[in-house]
Parts: sequence; C-alpha cells; structure tokens
Amino acid sequence: MPSVAALWRHPIKSHGREALDQVTLIAGQTMPWDRHWAVTHDATKFDHSNPAWVMCRNFMIGAATPDLAGIWATLDETNATIALRHDALGAISFRPDDPTDVARFIAWVQPLCPADKRQPTGLAKAPDRGMTDSNYPTVSIMTHASHNAVSQKLGRPLEIERWRGNIWLDDAGPWEELEWLGKDVQIGEAILHVVEPIERCKHTMANPHTGKRDADTLAALRDGWNHQDFGVYAKVIKGGKIATNDTAKVV
Repeated sequence: MPSVAALWRHPIKSHGREALDQVTLIAGQTMPWDRHWAVTHDATKFDHSNPAWVMCRNFMIGAATPDLAGIWATLDETNATIALRHDALGAISFRPDDPTDVARFIAWVQPLCPADKRQPTGLAKAPDRGMTDSNYPTVSIMTHASHNAVSQKLGRPLEIERWRGNIWLDDAGPWEELEWLGKDVQIGEAILHVVEPIERCKHTMANPHTGKRDADTLAALRDGWNHQDFGVYAKVIKGGKIATNDTAKVV
C-alpha cells in the first residue's frame, strides 16, 4: 500500500521549498503556508486593494527565471518569518508582511533575475488560499515510482525537488496516481479528491541546487509517455493530519 515518503511546502511561490514531517490539511484549502506569498513583477495584474488569485504569469516563476530553482526556505510560522538560502546569494531572513523587509528581500533576489527579463517588485497574497498554479485551491500528489521512471528515461539521477510537489508517496506503481483521477484518496486522516494531472513547464528542467537547466524533463515525458504531465492536483474534501509513513488508499 502506498505511504507518505515526504511532505513539502513552498512558502513563497517559486522561491524555495521546505520539507515537513507532518501537516494538518483543511478542507477546501491549499496546504497551509504553501505558496502563501508570490513575487510580483513590473507587469503583474494583481490588485492589492482587492487581493485574489491570479494566474502564475503575473508572478516571478522558475519557468521564466530558472535560477530561482536554487532557493531553499525555512518558515517560522509563529512569527511569519522566512529564512531563504541560495548557493550564489547566501542567506536572508525577513518578514514577508513587513514592507521594509520586503525591500531587503527584493534586493537579495534581484541578482538571479536577468536584466532583460521581468524584475521583482514586491510580494502578494490572497486570503484563505495559496497562489497555486490551479485556479482552485489544490494540494499536489506525486509518487517516487513515476519520478524514477522519468529518471530512467533520462538515464541519470533526478532530484525530486524539481517537481515542487506537496505529498510524495512510496510503494505506488509508476503513474498509478493518474489512475486516481476522479477518485477520493485517504492519506493519513485527510481525504482528497483527485481532479486532474499537472502539466509541467520548464521549471522542472532547472537543477534545485544550482538553478541551471540541465535535464530535459519535458522531452522525457513526451518521448516516454506522450504527455507532459507529472503528478496530480487534488482538492482537500476532509481535513486532517498527514505525517510521513502514513498510508494512502483509494476510498
């Protein structure tokens, strides 16, 4: 039976990831603190006076700025403080809701953004949900078996962080998660309804340590399986705690 191998959240969209031992999901919401903030750029259409979800193209993302893939994060939930680190930039700790701190963060991340591309301008967040790529609140589910299949197709080891998943499962068959479309899956205490596959972008080509594109994951998916999907989006229909080693089953 599949079991939880790892849990990840990404406090600032495309700007770092953090491993967790457990998380409590809430019905109808994204994973707590996942994509809680997103980085705006000079062409962002986001209304700070009436904040709401907008498409990913309104933010700084790894598909357009691959060096962002090299950022790692640690969130202090109590103080809403984030520590980020990157091999080329060192580390910074700041509060995303503090305008003065946001200015420090923008100055810190700017060297990763090519001068001829979009430039970061600030941070945005929407009430009661994270800025996932989906226009409805989702949690992503992925399996090591599918990841290993892509690695084998590429003929080289591949880091799971490239896929930016929330819940990673062991002991599932390759692409078994795609068989769960339209079904409910219980993971730990929570129940999630699997809605659709995740179509991948160039962000997955970037190395999560160096931020450099060094693996054609999209070509591997297309050549091996005639699609560009990896992982699935799911809605939380019953909240509850999920921890590593919890089992996952279709209900």
